[in-house]
Amino acid sequence: MDDSPDKIKSERRLAETIREECLKAAREGFMDASMSGLCAEGAMEAAISAIQKLDLNKVIENHRSK
Repeated sequence: MDDSPDKIKSERRLAETIREECLKAAREGFMDASMSGLCAEGAMEAAISAIQKLDLNKVIENHRSK
């Protein structure tokens, strides 16, 4: 197991990127659902669904290209 400082820093940046993308997906899903007339509970379900649909491979690829 490679616990070098650079590896740990890289993994942390990736985790932060994934968290940011999840939050972005949730916000957008909630906003879209709210604007479509869904109640708060329905909008929350849409936000969770948006996170579940997040393409993690794409997030990782975008992270690596930075």
